[in-house]
Amino acid sequence: QEVKIFRALILGELERGQSQFQALCFVTRLHRNEFIPSESMAKLRQKNPRTVRQAEEVRGLEHLSMDVAVNFSKGAQLSSHIHNVCAEAKEAIYTREEDVKFWLEKGVDGSMFEVLPQTSDLPDLQRCRLCADRWKPCICSYSLSIEWYPCMLKYCKSRDAGGKVSSYKCGIRSCQKGYTFDYYVPQKQLCLWDEET
Repeated sequence: QEVKIFRALILGELERGQSQFQALCFVTRLHRNEFIPSESMAKLRQKNPRTVRQAEEVRGLEHLSMDVAVNFSKGAQLSSHIHNVCAEAKEAIYTREEDVKFWLEKGVDGSMFEVLPQTSDLPDLQRCRLCADRWKPCICSYSLSIEWYPCMLKYCKSRDAGGKVSSYKCGIRSCQKGYTFDYYVPQKQLCLWDEET
């Protein structure tokens, strides 16, 4: 179904009344040009697998407004991975309305999605970092960075005996990318990290 899943585990602050950890899942549409086919990955061997790698290309920060909740028990229709990856985040799986429209056109059951309250519905809804009351609903912000991932194939050129130039797959280019997700929480207590930023 062209699905990309991000899972975040945030350690809780017990002295602030939080549990041991909080899990979040962000589900977005995966565009075909974002990943390398697994067949190509399998053919290209990685030299020095224990090396700590630096990304060759830093891709810009993507800011996503996650305005829809995904029902965990029905999520397998969207991706079989949601059941495993988002098991700890059953009540905190988010996606975007524009991605939902794409999946609905592909025939996914719309009953797994629930549109979350927006600022237009609740005029006094504010960002969690500006909200003084821990028990009020607000818009939470969570940022993460993927420091290294294979983002495209590298091609090298070779010359045959007749001088003809041809190109062949000779490696993988690596990228780094940051994301910021904004989403509704029913109380600021579920977003306490946002006040430190």
